[in-house]
Amino acid sequence: ALLASFMTTPSTAMNIIHTEKSLYRNILVYEEDEQRCMSFTRHNRTARQSCQSLDEPDQFVFSYTKMMMGALYLNPHPRNILIVGLGGGVLPTALSRMFPDAGIDVVEIDPAVVKVARQFFGFNPKPNVRVFEEDGRVFVKRAGKSSQRYELIMLDAFDHEYIPEHLLTREFLLEVKTLLTADGVLAANTFSSSRLYHHESTTYQSVFGLFYNLRVELKNRVVLAKMDGLPLRDAIERNANLLEEKLKLLGFGGDWLMPLFSTDRDWNHDARVLTDQYSPSNLLNSAF
Repeated sequence: ALLASFMTTPSTAMNIIHTEKSLYRNILVYEEDEQRCMSFTRHNRTARQSCQSLDEPDQFVFSYTKMMMGALYLNPHPRNILIVGLGGGVLPTALSRMFPDAGIDVVEIDPAVVKVARQFFGFNPKPNVRVFEEDGRVFVKRAGKSSQRYELIMLDAFDHEYIPEHLLTREFLLEVKTLLTADGVLAANTFSSSRLYHHESTTYQSVFGLFYNLRVELKNRVVLAKMDGLPLRDAIERNANLLEEKLKLLGFGGDWLMPLFSTDRDWNHDARVLTDQYSPSNLLNSAF
């Protein structure tokens, strides 16, 4: 269950190189416009779970992956990292390269996605990367019971439509919160183009308080929160300078990322918080 991004105008030159059915979805791997992409549906070619440049595979293609790395501006040296959702393995591959001494746990519910990421997207985890093939919420609950703690947690779990309902709720986010260290950072990939945006925003705010709300284009939004409070702008700029050389290798830098940092609360504050009893994402997310 992984991330989704969107193409503006699909071309007609899609070359399908692999299809695979799993217990959870149909996986499609195709090449188009000098990119190799993974999709969880054949019927909506604008939905892409992961893409990689064929010419420059180390550089990020999606805006949302760049925004997720903004979490490093809140903590530039994470030693323990959890990523829920694998896709093509873009985030764990980059973080493993940047922080070879950090322990990175990746949780992916679908073994077929792990297989495809390895075979077609160059996901070759180093010894510091552990992959767990299980439901993200089950992993989080079990990790909480064993007192596991992370300095950085990235939530990037999507199916062919959106984030699974049980990974949207206040109860789940409270479980995630227990896994963060005292200065831990959360980064969550979401969308901003439906009524669900307002409910998600009030839900994150109810658990984490003030957060940075990074938005770009029409759909992508990343939530950045920190357990001991958000650092001020000058601290973020110092961290951005520390990371500039490493991020440039991924195809972007602070000149693109810094202007996106905002704490503006541009949602309906009366929107109902999502809970295990109330999480109708299939209805609220229908207004794309």
